[in-house]
Amino acid sequence: MASAKIKFRASSVSAKQGTLFIQVIHKRVVRQVSTSYKLYPKEWDAAVESVVFPEDVTSYRNPYLQAVQEALRRDTSRLQLIILSLDHSRAEYHAKDVVNLFLKKDQSNEFVAFAEELISQKKEECHLSLAIKYQTSINSLSRFLNGRLLTFGDIDATLMMSYENYLKKLGLCPNTTSFYMRNLRAIFNLAVEQGLTPQNNPFTRVYTGIAKTVKRAVNIEEVQKIKAQKLPTDSIEDFSRDIFLFSLYTCGMSLTDIAHLKKNNLQGDYLSYCRQKTGQRINIRWEECMQQLVDKYKNEDSPYLFPIISCPSKDEARQYQNQIHLINHHLKKLGEALGLSSKLTSYVARHSWASIARSQNVPVAAISEAMGHTSERTTRIYLKSFENTLVDCANQKVISVIV
Repeated sequence: MASAKIKFRASSVSAKQGTLFIQVIHKRVVRQVSTSYKLYPKEWDAAVESVVFPEDVTSYRNPYLQAVQEALRRDTSRLQLIILSLDHSRAEYHAKDVVNLFLKKDQSNEFVAFAEELISQKKEECHLSLAIKYQTSINSLSRFLNGRLLTFGDIDATLMMSYENYLKKLGLCPNTTSFYMRNLRAIFNLAVEQGLTPQNNPFTRVYTGIAKTVKRAVNIEEVQKIKAQKLPTDSIEDFSRDIFLFSLYTCGMSLTDIAHLKKNNLQGDYLSYCRQKTGQRINIRWEECMQQLVDKYKNEDSPYLFPIISCPSKDEARQYQNQIHLINHHLKKLGEALGLSSKLTSYVARHSWASIARSQNVPVAAISEAMGHTSERTTRIYLKSFENTLVDCANQKVISVIV
């Protein structure tokens, strides 16, 4: 009969965590199963193959140790069932057979495969922004898994905490790790809704909040510098600046919304569109400065106002991603050339519009409505009574000082 033992491999650096692995032995042949569980030497008792809870364990570390202990119990229990099943079959088997059965996953119950299918569905529904967020998060998780398949049953607090530690070691900030966790949680919850897995709340022990960050914005004088800078005509540098300016002219419209603007969004004297992020409808009075930029990139063969998505219906998400990287890359170079105080990106235009509007004594509630903020409870009460003329007035004030 085969046996399974849990072993601890200490790190070559004394201050770092070691790794747990499972050793399968059958007929004197040894095979190993790697795990993602990390412990310090003082947290492991080799004699009884169990997690140790040191007296000085912190409140943050304690839940992780409990989760590791439970995961080990589950893994060893599963291995014992596999071994018993093989013994009862009375057929000859080897240690590698035990390991292969333990590592074998049911593809129909595979988390990444479910996520990829969900992403394809979101693309078909034209929820490209959401599809990109999900894809980015799944790509990160896949790098962590390093080729290992992941069933829904594998997703627990231990795994998510290990993944979070992996992200921290990469030097990612809390908001970035939270971005990945929130998207993975949304995907997991959709699987729960579809009855593919029970809810075991695997994300309760990882950070899923949003830490306050310093909002970057450029002032009126810096906007004038950006406009006055000489750039090659019909170049990607010039195009990137124009997209930045168009965002400023349109109440800080996000790049994803600009990318998806179509000619039919122009309705009389207004530009009317739905935010990709929230689905909220925004109406902006059409101004001459906006028309000049649209005319500059006019293409009779394209339904879009700007050539960010140049080949409609052909992997639009990838086209958008490629363009956003190019635009932000050249905006960054432009900002450095001008010696701006903030790193220049397409998103800076959004903060800049709000900052300039406030400097022109535009009410905060009007700014909130113009930018399509749906989560600001304080301003939402007042926004219900606002007419679009107030937003028009707010935007005209901003345009008057930057055009």
